Amino acid sequence: MQNPSQDLARRVAAAGVVAAPGQSMTEAMALLAAARNAAYAEAARGQLGRSVSLLLRAMNTQPMSFELQSDMAAMLLSAGEYAHAARYARDALALQPHHGPSLYALGFALSGLGEAAEASAALRKLLRGKAKQSLMAEAPDLLPLVKTELARIQRLTRQTQKSA
Repeated sequence: MQNPSQDLARRVAAAGVVAAPGQSMTEAMALLAAARNAAYAEAARGQLGRSVSLLLRAMNTQPMSFELQSDMAAMLLSAGEYAHAARYARDALALQPHHGPSLYALGFALSGLGEAAEASAALRKLLRGKAKQSLMAEAPDLLPLVKTELARIQRLTRQTQKSA
């Protein structure tokens, strides 16, 4: 059984959080959580620009946080900024390759960009193994949307192949 400080160290390492000089890891994690919560609160109020700004400032202090990269991908996806959303999702996945919400953002961003084959691959990966477990742990309500979008892409691909 791990002691609480070992558990915190494991979570911090997984999140990519680095404490600033004179700051404890607990403080660094708390500030990261506060920044993420504030960004989502702004988004809920319809203030996507402010949300993105808060995330950018947080990323300046925690550039290796896959959570911030993933949050940015989600915000940009909701704003219809598909190319930027895909970039941030890829950055998050470079740090945590099986992160479900990041694969979700990547798949939907690529779909929005008309990149059907890549979108389909990302969404199929999301329906398996660790990626699916990650999505189910963080956002289980997104799973039906993934299945629906994957089916839509597959239908469009078949239609395109028939007409070619």
